[in-house]
Amino acid sequence: MLRLVETRSVSPVFVGRTEELNSLNEALARAAAGEPQALLLGGEAGVGKTRLVEEFATAACRQGAVVALGGCVEIGADGLPFAPFSTALRALRRALPDELAAAAAGQEEELARLLPEVGEAIPVRNPGRHDEESMARLFELTARLLERVAAERTVVVALEDLHWADASTRHLLAYLFRTLRTGRLVVLATYRADDIHRRHPLRPLLAELDRLRTVRRIELGRFNRDEVSRQIAGILATEPNPAQVDEIFERSDGNAFFVEELAVCATEGCGTGLTDSLRDLLLVRVEGLPESTQRVARVAAEGGSTVEYRLLAAVTRLAEDDLIEALRIAVNANILIPAPDGDGYRFRHSLVREAVADDLLPGERSRLNRRYAEALEADPTLVPADERVMRLASYWYHAHDAAKALPAVLDASVTARRRHAYAEQLRLLERAMELWDTAPEDVRAALRPVDYTEVYPPCGCVPATTPLRYLDLMAEAAVAGRLGGERERALKITKRALHLLEDDGDPLRAAWFWVQRSHLVQGLARGDGWAELATAEDLVRGLPPSEVHAEVLSTVANWSHVHVPGPEAFSAAERAVEYARMVGASEIEMNARLTLAGLVVESGSVQAGLDEMFDVLRRTLDDGIPSVASRAYVNLPSSLESIGRSREAVEVLQEGLTHARRHGLSDKEAWIWGNLAESLYSLGQWDRAAEAASQAERVGQSAKPRGFHAVNRAALSLARGELTEAARQLASARGYFGSHDQAPQHELPLADITIGVAAGEGRLLDARAELERILDSGIPPGTQRYAWPLLLTAVAMEADNLGLPVAEQGRTKILDRIRDAARPLATNAPVWLAHERWVRAELLRAESADTPDHWYEALSAIEPLERPYDLARVRHRLAQALLSAPGGAEQPERDRATELLRLAHAAADHLGARPLADAVLLLARRARLALTAAPVPERADPVRSLGLTGRERDVLRLVALGRTNRQIAEELFISPKTASVHVSNILAKLGVSGRGEAAAVAHRLGLFPAEALHVPITE
Repeated sequence: MLRLVETRSVSPVFVGRTEELNSLNEALARAAAGEPQALLLGGEAGVGKTRLVEEFATAACRQGAVVALGGCVEIGADGLPFAPFSTALRALRRALPDELAAAAAGQEEELARLLPEVGEAIPVRNPGRHDEESMARLFELTARLLERVAAERTVVVALEDLHWADASTRHLLAYLFRTLRTGRLVVLATYRADDIHRRHPLRPLLAELDRLRTVRRIELGRFNRDEVSRQIAGILATEPNPAQVDEIFERSDGNAFFVEELAVCATEGCGTGLTDSLRDLLLVRVEGLPESTQRVARVAAEGGSTVEYRLLAAVTRLAEDDLIEALRIAVNANILIPAPDGDGYRFRHSLVREAVADDLLPGERSRLNRRYAEALEADPTLVPADERVMRLASYWYHAHDAAKALPAVLDASVTARRRHAYAEQLRLLERAMELWDTAPEDVRAALRPVDYTEVYPPCGCVPATTPLRYLDLMAEAAVAGRLGGERERALKITKRALHLLEDDGDPLRAAWFWVQRSHLVQGLARGDGWAELATAEDLVRGLPPSEVHAEVLSTVANWSHVHVPGPEAFSAAERAVEYARMVGASEIEMNARLTLAGLVVESGSVQAGLDEMFDVLRRTLDDGIPSVASRAYVNLPSSLESIGRSREAVEVLQEGLTHARRHGLSDKEAWIWGNLAESLYSLGQWDRAAEAASQAERVGQSAKPRGFHAVNRAALSLARGELTEAARQLASARGYFGSHDQAPQHELPLADITIGVAAGEGRLLDARAELERILDSGIPPGTQRYAWPLLLTAVAMEADNLGLPVAEQGRTKILDRIRDAARPLATNAPVWLAHERWVRAELLRAESADTPDHWYEALSAIEPLERPYDLARVRHRLAQALLSAPGGAEQPERDRATELLRLAHAAADHLGARPLADAVLLLARRARLALTAAPVPERADPVRSLGLTGRERDVLRLVALGRTNRQIAEELFISPKTASVHVSNILAKLGVSGRGEAAAVAHRLGLFPAEALHVPITE
């Protein structure tokens, strides 16, 4: 038996780990310089991770850093939601109370889900419905809180035992590692590498974090023999016998914890005859303790990572003196240690706790859990308030008492939902469904939906008196899975629910589940979700108004607005607003009104729709419905941009950014940044637009906002002549949007850029094929904001390729199709009217029938709009028309053309629109116009740069016009054989295989502009 003296099993000397500690200290130095650091520390159980973290924390504190430690808490096999973050934030609050309060100001209610103390003095408001951004909002606010706290001083947040982490903790850690951008912050997480088997939930997270360049992983290896010798010397306070070192090194294999245990066993004489089983090694010293101490150890092992003293007393039922004596022996033997907060006890190493817990008999384990649960029910103050419900549910569940466990598990699921810990809510609800059939009927009959559920609206029943149904649990679980990212599990639950409802005769509940399936199918990229919504709509058709009915109609209207805007979407939105008002569902009403207002704008009643959008924004801000308000901050400026009011859009978007950041709505913030990039591009602020697009990529976590960012970057790259980058961003955008859910607001801009890139690369037929694909699908009504630019890009390409042989076949047909597609598009906004005139002028240019008057009309429509790039392009075309028209050689026309080109070039040069600037300079050079006070400098002749002679230049010009060798010979007064030789030389110098490719190269390089080929410019 061990005496009542302290057993020294922890070496006072820190051994080895020089390289790893240096890495941690280097990260601390970089963080102190303002570069946040993310680190993962892995190693097998007992290898010394905690000791290394302690040494690093001590060194960090010496340098003035604030260190906040948090550990993942295990209760039986259950982890508490967000436990390590709650513990770490609590430590930060103790160390920096004023700084944390200032950083949390305005977001106390939301952050209280992680740290209840910050929200104690804040009145609870109606938080609105849970949505896909609820968890992301909490994560974003947590990240910003840590950045603010670490703005002025270095902060280290160390999270231990990540292998026990609940799903919500893992999601939050991944979010922090991806999004931390500023602050003097180090986030360090440790995990047991040997526990991470193929199906361990931490494994995918580690793989994801390995792909992040900002995350550094440190693997802690075992000690070598020399390090083991130094460790034993520290434990024994004397130089060990070499033979003893050899034996301990061989048996421990360099594991620091096993070295300690073996060293102590050898010293105490308890190692004689010991087997090689590591489990026996861990138990041998526990079994050497007095029986009362062993009993306390067994009770503590089943209680969780840490057990409070009063709870331990209640469960062991020992007299206080006997309990204290037993604890003193366990602490002196280094089996138990006081908890960091001084209110309880924990095993010095989790390996010992696991060994003791595994040694419990099955009946003994359930009996201990029952005692824990009974003690906690009798006195809820035995554990911290924020842990009480979750721990009680775990104790009753592992006590195998369904009657007690079912209501306790349901209570815990509500707590998890309130904390936005949706993955834990789903796990608890699945337990409740598991317990449902085994729980007594009277227990189930006493449960009420009002106490445990909120996602399925009450329909024709009184929630306070109607018993809870199994389908209610399935509804909660389906939504929890969707919000927590467990979509596959949620999809299976909805499938089971709909199967149960086949004979139930409850169309409203079935319709509700079909709406959930629609969301899940879209989220899983299994389709666009319309088939599921159509089923839901059929189920509610003809039924009296209800909240479910209103939600179905609102969802259908929003889907239709995005995918097939038109009369049906308009009708669904109107009915959704009407039904939501009738049943008092204000959030659904606001969402439906916003959708309806967008449709009103697109239908032509622009100001009425905008007024409605502004009203919805004001109402949702006043009523505290941030999810709808944030959607209004996306949709309203998008509508303003669509009608050319870009500067107003920017003002609203800047307000929206503040709102999104305040509420932690990262995906909405990404959409707002994307819209801002689009409006800044229109306003000619391209550098700011590029910066906004990059912000959208950094902030956005979902695929579609990132796709929108890529579209913006592709458009900007295309306008700047960066074809390779434009093509790369285009491919990226297509990858983000996928092929399962094709919406016009994505498809039409993607097609526009695809045509622009193909045209820039000389792939005329590919560009035409893309246009025809879109025209074959039909341009939906209300999409004129996307359709006009698309048609403009296509017809400008046709006009630019006028005279190119490869373009002649099918030209008339494609121009007719463009003309037919443009005819029904709306023109009742100035920007749409300007595009209509511009497209009409380009159609005429593509037929060599445009006149300056056509371009003057386009210019007069563009000039009032604040769109400098569009204005520069039209000025260039007008100058070209003036110089090519009869009388173009007269001085007044040349002066007017010079001024137009000077303005166009200044704008293009300022924007960095290289293709436009080059086209302007080329036109000026050919017309012998000076755009500056000095003569226009002669640019290097591109023909000579290709190595072509003067005669070969003349031949190539005629090849580009589609002339045969005989026709070339006749025009140049040479023999057909000589013409053939020149053509062969040209093909060799251009590196092409045929006359068509040579013509395409000449066209792509602008060697012989269309006007030079058809209408000579008089010098």
